Amino acid sequence: MQTVIIVVHLMIVAVLIGAVLLQKSEGGGLGMGGGAGFMSSRGTANLLTRTTAVLAGLFFVTSMTLAWLAGVDRKPASILGPAPTTQSQPGGATPVAPPTSGGVLDTLKKVDEQQSGPQAPRSQ
Repeated sequence: MQTVIIVVHLMIVAVLIGAVLLQKSEGGGLGMGGGAGFMSSRGTANLLTRTTAVLAGLFFVTSMTLAWLAGVDRKPASILGPAPTTQSQPGGATPVAPPTSGGVLDTLKKVDEQQSGPQAPRSQ
């Protein structure tokens, strides 16, 4: 449903841009407007103005519909809610006990030997 509305929304945007660009410039800000051009008759100008207004309304409706659909699945969450009580270890790994003697490197070496199993002897 949301994908269909997005596609319709994008088509409305493309046609709206085209309708705005086809309208006759009234200000002539850079000296390019005015004159007898492609859209010079009054009836065509009224048609383009009405078309732009209808497309702008449809753009607004589809934008609001997409915003509403995006918020439907959102569930309110409290920042003061209870914290999770249990946390699982990733990969089923056993927790490492704090070292009773030796340093951190000795503990890591022991953990590495336990997890990797038998290995070929290494030269030091």
